[in-house]
Amino acid sequence: MNDPAASLLDQARALVEDYSLGAVKEWKAAHPGALAIGHMPVYAPRPLFEAMGCLPVAVFGGGDSLDIIRGDSYFQSYICHIPRSTVELGLGGHLDVLDGMVFPSICDVIRNLSGMWKMLFPQKYSSYLDLPQNFQHDVGGRFYTSEMRRIARELEERGARPLDRDALVGAIEREDRRRGMLEELDALRLAEPWRLRASEAYLAVRAGAVLPAEAHSKLLEAITAAVKLRSTRVVDNVRVVLVGSFCEQPPLDLIRALEKAGCDIVDDDFQLGMRTIDGPIAPRPHEDPVDALARAFLEHGRETASRYIGNREKGADLVGRVKSCAADGVIFAAASFCDPALLDQPMQEDALRRAGIPHTSFKFAENIGQFQVIREQAGAFSDAVRLWGPGTGQSTGEATA
Repeated sequence: MNDPAASLLDQARALVEDYSLGAVKEWKAAHPGALAIGHMPVYAPRPLFEAMGCLPVAVFGGGDSLDIIRGDSYFQSYICHIPRSTVELGLGGHLDVLDGMVFPSICDVIRNLSGMWKMLFPQKYSSYLDLPQNFQHDVGGRFYTSEMRRIARELEERGARPLDRDALVGAIEREDRRRGMLEELDALRLAEPWRLRASEAYLAVRAGAVLPAEAHSKLLEAITAAVKLRSTRVVDNVRVVLVGSFCEQPPLDLIRALEKAGCDIVDDDFQLGMRTIDGPIAPRPHEDPVDALARAFLEHGRETASRYIGNREKGADLVGRVKSCAADGVIFAAASFCDPALLDQPMQEDALRRAGIPHTSFKFAENIGQFQVIREQAGAFSDAVRLWGPGTGQSTGEATA
């Protein structure tokens, strides 16, 4: 059967699986002297980089196609996998096209990775971006704007264009358009998950890791239009929200294994860096666009395991997402040894139990290749929800792969 979206999704997959960043090399060849700046896959102020003529590049680690040899010698075995594979990519020359790396504050492991990176690649730009955990505008807002301006000064010293108000406003407009296309793609998957699988949406979104916002918007627009033309049939799967994979990503085949087990993933926190801000960033009249970036993060940032939420109830946001998605349950999918996700999970599970929402959990590493145990567990969860309904509040246990 002819699929109008197939070639576009193949294009997205090629971008996702190219760990040597061929698309970034092509961009740099077309923009002589411009900088490509990598960042870890959780939130970074990408419009700031684009406004200075830089290409922001989200670095997701090596996935399941990279053998980790040297990277294992730099980090303990009892931490998550992504810092080791990121070091392996760097030492193997896969990231040579990048002129620098920015490490947003996610956890202590990434803080240590930023220091390790400075020692391993002293000739490259490297910066730790400490994101605010105080959300008062005169405290956290001032701090965050000062951090962004510091990075802008450092990039200018490395050859980037000076930060210009009009250029930043334009970059924010392009980012808002990209985010609007992401919202349209998510809405389509939410309404008709049989028309656009989560594994396909994953590829469409992650392709933007190596593309300017405008190019990614065009790709998303084309994929969305093509998916709407598909001939499909309704499938009676269980609708689930998946949480915990906000930094290290599960292998694509693991996501497909969940789908084959009868789960429609209608909401997730994959590639959270592309979706951290809810709604547009657009500056208000007479507002400095750097302040607009800070305000959007403070006021409209999604709750994550790496974001302080004060006295608000942990898990209440997740319960609200389940209800707004008309989901039947939740799957916790955290990377092994991911302290932020695994420390949050018990509190989120308590909130789900009180709300009568079924849930199950497993842990993964980005390089695992065996999914049978997880698929069987997801299948049992799907069957249990079908048999007893979403109001049981039960948990079906945990698997580790």
